[in-house]
Amino acid sequence: MDKQVKDIAEALSGIANGASVLVGGFGAVGQPNALLDALGDSGLTDLTVIANNAGFEPDIGLGRLIGKGCVRKMICSFPRGSSTFDAAYKAGRIELEVVPQGTLAERIRAGGAGVPAFYTPAAVGTQLAEGRETRVIDGREYLLEYALTADIALVEAWRADRWGNLTYRGSGRNFNPIMAMAGRLTIVQAQHIVPLGAIRPDDVVTQGLFVNRVVHVPGGDPPVSRVATAEGGAK
Repeated sequence: MDKQVKDIAEALSGIANGASVLVGGFGAVGQPNALLDALGDSGLTDLTVIANNAGFEPDIGLGRLIGKGCVRKMICSFPRGSSTFDAAYKAGRIELEVVPQGTLAERIRAGGAGVPAFYTPAAVGTQLAEGRETRVIDGREYLLEYALTADIALVEAWRADRWGNLTYRGSGRNFNPIMAMAGRLTIVQAQHIVPLGAIRPDDVVTQGLFVNRVVHVPGGDPPVSRVATAEGGAK
């Protein structure tokens, strides 16, 4: 069993117009930008993208994907900070669903765990709760939220083996593990490909069961110079 693919084109093969796509990362850290850049250049349209934010740099990652007109709808908790998204939204070319960050994480985690919905106090009494189902539990009002899954999950990992077992480094972990679980087709760009057995079982964060394709992309986020080594020293 070998989930490695030879290049990014093979990793992204089979993605269709109208697909829903989970995108790992927190801000600019841990986003699978090589995959996103290639997806942006693919000519696909009508994508629904689920991510923590809507991109920052106009020509990289999510910014590139939106700027190329690939995205019909964004589901995220932090849409500001992207001039590309702002322009598309103001022009009516893209839809937006804002989700509180903790709720977004739990909706994705629930989707990967097979939990269809849950109640949360977040957003109760705000515009986000208007017209939606609420329930009083133990004297407190809660809002019903539904799980999030997607056709595709794009993930950035620090190390991967041929079975698709993954580790992450520093803050590059963020949303990536739960998104890997919630995608029906999970595609990973990994900074390092290591031999089978090089990742100790106790160190595996995402099990290969959740991964379909792995492509080697050195130099992702967080870069080596900005994180501590496994021994605790700077590198």
